[in-house]
Amino acid sequence: MRILVTGGARSGKSRHAESLLADAARVTYVAPGRPADGTDPDWDARIALHRSRRPAHWATVETAEVAAALTAADGPVLLDCLSTWLVAVLDGDGLWEAGTPQVHQAIAARTDAVCDAVASAPDVIVVTNEVGLGVVPAHRSGVLFRDLLGVVNQRVAEVCDEVHLVIAGRVLTL
Repeated sequence: MRILVTGGARSGKSRHAESLLADAARVTYVAPGRPADGTDPDWDARIALHRSRRPAHWATVETAEVAAALTAADGPVLLDCLSTWLVAVLDGDGLWEAGTPQVHQAIAARTDAVCDAVASAPDVIVVTNEVGLGVVPAHRSGVLFRDLLGVVNQRVAEVCDEVHLVIAGRVLTL
């Protein structure tokens, strides 16, 4: 089963995604965001909370190379989340200041690889943020991120069997 779990910040989407694999004998947890490094106490606390909820037998892979991690995983995978993956790719490839067509092309190519890996995985839960329901960003970087993530989410949803929208801890299957 391939499921995309989306929702706003602090909606309960990660907790829901984790519950979908609670009975699995082993899970590979792919964390594509920047690791906790002591430079941002709020980020570090968020990562610590996520780690504390995961069973000890889950293997964690911290990497922005999501397609490779999905392909290499043995058994069910939880990818949390596409939003932090997108930021990692934009940061790592120096794309924040690139021209819009170049950014879209670069992200499309990386998204193709992620979609191929998700489509090939027998059991994968992918978490992402739904950022298109909020305030229109005031800065170019916010607009760029919102637009790119919207496209990434649509593309990944196409290769998933289900999409779950989480709002206030409640789950709607779309």
